[in-house]
Amino acid sequence: MNIIIVGCGRIGSTLVEELSGENHDISIIDEKADVVQKLAETHDVLGVIGNGASYSILLEAGVETADIIIAVTNSDELNLLCCLIAKKAGRCETVARVRNPVYYDEISFIKEEMGISVVLNPELSAAYEIARLLRFPSAMEVNKFSKGRIEMLKYRIPHNSKLDGMTLIDVSNQLNCEILISAVERKKELIIPNGSFQLREKDIISFVGRPNCAMEFFRKIGERKNQVHEAMIIGGSKIGFYLSKLLVSSGIGVKLIDKDRDQCERLNESIPDAMIIHGNGNDHDMLLEEGLTDVDAFIALTNHDEENMFLSLYAQSQSDAKLVTKVQKLNYDAMIERLDLGSMIYPEYLTAQYIIQYVRARQNSIGSNIENLYKLMDGRAEALEFHIQKGSPVIGRPIKDLSLIDNLLICSIYRKGKPMIPNGQDHMEEDDLVVVVTTKKGLHDVKDILKRG
Repeated sequence: MNIIIVGCGRIGSTLVEELSGENHDISIIDEKADVVQKLAETHDVLGVIGNGASYSILLEAGVETADIIIAVTNSDELNLLCCLIAKKAGRCETVARVRNPVYYDEISFIKEEMGISVVLNPELSAAYEIARLLRFPSAMEVNKFSKGRIEMLKYRIPHNSKLDGMTLIDVSNQLNCEILISAVERKKELIIPNGSFQLREKDIISFVGRPNCAMEFFRKIGERKNQVHEAMIIGGSKIGFYLSKLLVSSGIGVKLIDKDRDQCERLNESIPDAMIIHGNGNDHDMLLEEGLTDVDAFIALTNHDEENMFLSLYAQSQSDAKLVTKVQKLNYDAMIERLDLGSMIYPEYLTAQYIIQYVRARQNSIGSNIENLYKLMDGRAEALEFHIQKGSPVIGRPIKDLSLIDNLLICSIYRKGKPMIPNGQDHMEEDDLVVVVTTKKGLHDVKDILKRG
């Protein structure tokens, strides 16, 4: 596919890194010459220095033959204008990042009138991600497959867990839950396990199942954090605003703390059912007075990574609440992993992943059949969802008879509205959605899961 990316910030750079390895023809546009030149040299893409809303610059980047243009600069207006001009200059799909809630409230009108294919809001996406995590407080991460009917959850086995010492066969027989453990990280080693694999304390497992089955699994292993009734949010940013509205609408009590009095007044008018508190989230005495020890979830959403990390550390010392920490810089990932601060949220990385999924979905029409793809365990494994198309060599044969490549596990099959965890006797049919987990990179078609020859 021919792809133009306008804006080489965190989202644009992530898109270049992810998509340049997938045989796309990519052009990047940015006014910062040094950034453009570095990305062009390191990823073998066409770099164009200039304003992405300029017709001549878009022509230089190849807009007339582009399949998709992705505008992810820091300016909503520039992104919208860039997509509008590109739509007139070529016949490409258009993707724009729009962050301002004022614009987002009118997004249906903007999309229809301007012909923009996809509008993404990093802050709103992050809020939805956090809300989904709060449905499973014990999980570190939650990803959706099969139109939301199947979810993959990431969980660290704690001290004195019932899972410690159990084999995967034991998990299936003794717990009797319809879940499948698909990947295990143990001391930085990544394992695609078989039935005899024995789980241990501190293992980080990824497992798939229907949402109600995941809840049952957590209940049977003795996790008490099964429901959030009250959440404390530090930071009245856009994410805090969106998240508060989502939580209040689902019946969860919200205490939101922000040090900007004017912002507190605006939030109080916009979200009357939330408790808006004017104060400094770094004031530990105030956090205790406002009920830190009693809340079920603590979400640090200030604009400073270090502040969020220290806030979560303090909350961890005072409470058993589910922790969610917003981080902008990916290079903090390893540090937070060592600190065990619960779930990390990277708003711009989330947006980049949504765009990548959209690009892959569009690519389906020209040969690929990947519906969704998630990176697991710091990118060392992938969870892919394939749409089984007519004539596929995997159709009709029992899974146990398929000659699958090494380090690959078929995790779920979604057929005619019904998800299932397959066994060796099950088979795939046309139009199934099939989730696999593998350490093998570069799979583009479901036939790639089979050994050659």
